[in-house]
Amino acid sequence: MKTQFKTPAGDPVSRFCFGTMQFGGKADASASQALYDACRDAGINFFDTADVYTGGTSETLLGGFAKSERDKLVIASKVGAEGGSSRKNILTRFDGCRSRLDMDFVDILYLHRWDDETPLEESFETLAELQQSGKIGAIGVSNYSAWQIMKAQAVAESFATSISILQPMYSLVKRQVEVEMLPMALSEGFAVASYSPLGGGLLTGKYAGGDGGRLVDDTMYKARYGVDWMHQAAQDLSALAKDHTVDPATLAVAWVASNPAITSPIISARSVDQLAPSLAALDLDLSDELKAQLTALTPTPAPATDRLEEA
Repeated sequence: MKTQFKTPAGDPVSRFCFGTMQFGGKADASASQALYDACRDAGINFFDTADVYTGGTSETLLGGFAKSERDKLVIASKVGAEGGSSRKNILTRFDGCRSRLDMDFVDILYLHRWDDETPLEESFETLAELQQSGKIGAIGVSNYSAWQIMKAQAVAESFATSISILQPMYSLVKRQVEVEMLPMALSEGFAVASYSPLGGGLLTGKYAGGDGGRLVDDTMYKARYGVDWMHQAAQDLSALAKDHTVDPATLAVAWVASNPAITSPIISARSVDQLAPSLAALDLDLSDELKAQLTALTPTPAPATDRLEEA
């Protein structure tokens, strides 16, 4: 059975999660407050941040917005993107998270990425202690492969705890998780809060006209999405969206959310206007026909066995 999350007040977690990576960066304090309010008005009660987002300002702003209604929210943060997953770094970084959020308790704490240098036993004993002391609720991992998750899960269980939630990348142009991770999540009961459903902005259609943005200006995103077929898929998505009189971003988010393995796709934006098409996906039920059309826009990855005749 898939892990189910609830707020401290007992409300079920919302169908979408909002990622606050832009808080304090491309979204100033005023814009961030407006984004938070728009999410709450839409019924979103799940917010994701990390110690490294905008130098910690993301956590500070989110903590301030959430303070008056903390029990109504699921708050997730991440450590380990910088400095690894040693006991010392987890504890030091998480102390910083709690201080900036001004919260004694965080509902979910993720390890931000796999750490080859630190024994899993050290990392998960530390997380288990944080959990047992009431400082965190669930344990999650982000950017792990399937084999890394199951190896880490075996170690976690040796400390009488478990990984409950995964945070992989997933979109129409990034479908590798369909091979092993999402089937594994369904089989083993992991919740999944996937990020970048818009492919770093590619699937909004804004790059078709040659506009600038992080896919043009940011080396990491340019490498991640700088593939011809991905850009062609974005153009095809825009054409399909036009046929259905809906925003391409709405279709892209709805497609991710329609996967039964996905608990809550993580949507994000730097303004309320930019957020609106993603929020619209909350009310869009994809027909089987439209979902099939969307799926056909990009290559379905081969099965893990690579036996294509069995796919």
